[in-house]
Amino acid sequence: MAKNRKLGRVTSHRKAMLRNLATDVIMKGRIETTATRAKEVRSMVDQLVTLGKRGDLHARRQAAEVLQNVVDPVTGKTAVQKLFDEVAPQFADKNSGYTRVLKTYNRQGDNAPMAVIGFF
Repeated sequence: MAKNRKLGRVTSHRKAMLRNLATDVIMKGRIETTATRAKEVRSMVDQLVTLGKRGDLHARRQAAEVLQNVVDPVTGKTAVQKLFDEVAPQFADKNSGYTRVLKTYNRQGDNAPMAVIGFF
């Protein structure tokens, strides 16, 4: 049995898509995507928050490998800075379960189940 869902994509496209989704969750707080993608990106975001809670230089470099180099236009912080400075301190007292996937509706075009993933 495969460890991860393949999501109908080749490996490089799947990794890039999940990196983009994880970066968006960190930058925006919550995003809307299909339920299957949300379930798959949940584990990646939880691992990134755990790295953020560690807070050392090695964890920062590991997170920088995964996250895209995007800058928040409001605060001027990159995704890695936002993860370590804002997101991770919110969960200092939690051990796991940082994100939640809430199913919302079925998309009109192809009836795909949609979900919202974010920090709740």
